[in-house]
Amino acid sequence: MSTSNSVDLRLIQLKSWLGTVTTPAVLPDSIRPASADASFRRYFRADGTDGVTYIVMDAPPPHEDVRPFIHVAELFGQSGISVPHILAKDVEQGFLLLSDLGNTTYLNQLSPDTAHKLYLDAIDSLVLLQTHSQPGVLPEYDRALLMRELQLFPEWYIGKHLGATLTDAQQADLNKVFDVLLANNLAQPQVYVHRDYHSRNLMVLLQGNPGILDFQDAVYGPITYDLVSLLRDAYIQWDEEMVLDWTIRYWERARRAGLPVNPDIDAFYRDFEFMGVQRHLKVLGIFARLYHRDGKDGYLKDLPLVMEYTRKAAARYRELTPLIRLLDVLEERGPRVGYTF
Repeated sequence: MSTSNSVDLRLIQLKSWLGTVTTPAVLPDSIRPASADASFRRYFRADGTDGVTYIVMDAPPPHEDVRPFIHVAELFGQSGISVPHILAKDVEQGFLLLSDLGNTTYLNQLSPDTAHKLYLDAIDSLVLLQTHSQPGVLPEYDRALLMRELQLFPEWYIGKHLGATLTDAQQADLNKVFDVLLANNLAQPQVYVHRDYHSRNLMVLLQGNPGILDFQDAVYGPITYDLVSLLRDAYIQWDEEMVLDWTIRYWERARRAGLPVNPDIDAFYRDFEFMGVQRHLKVLGIFARLYHRDGKDGYLKDLPLVMEYTRKAAARYRELTPLIRLLDVLEERGPRVGYTF
């Protein structure tokens, strides 16, 4: 992590760079924090001489690389969804000047009254993005990457957070569950995947809603991934009936748009659930790592919801029963009755 001195140095460098940008002209001394990030990146808001506000990204090398952000911003922007425009850049120093999509996140705005409209907007943007997908443009969300993500769960959640060591039999059971998940994930149709398409990265806009942020890790992968990120959000929970309704609405829109979703809604929902378990296990590992390695404790409060998602989905499928058994042992819970399909 950076020391306060190095942070101040970056800020001085950032202001110095802003002073060289003429189109648009920005007031360097007006910059103030815009949002926090789980990575080394920082975002500031700055005032332009034209009365408009702008966003400044500080992505310090060698920890961060702005080139993937630039590439994906251009790619996603061409699809017609709302992403920030890159107005000025210094790739070597890791500075970007971006258009400002405001400061109202979905998470700030979501309520029982607003949720349906906001989620349908997000679903429409997701379908639009996916219809522009092409292979060979983004990195593949392949088995190796999916498996690396899954391994965060035993390493950081089980090992570091729970302080537990798996027996050989438990490790074998977990590996079987991983194999089942990966076989499903990799068999799904492949599209552009944002990878963090959720309420903290979607901004409420008056036109072209939603504004979409934090897409630099985008890949080409399973079609249900972003839908799971959106509807099984680590930061906000909705009734299962609502999630099912929105999932069906996505499926209907995707089919009309010619996307290769499974034509059977039950099979599609199973794909959605299996993709969800992969993501939830990854997120449990990431949130534990953010605390134990990076000293960021703000994500600990979100662990119970992610674990609830994991348990509910895994309990519905016979192939995932070993995961429930393992979680029961790790959390010293008795056996639970679940549904099997």
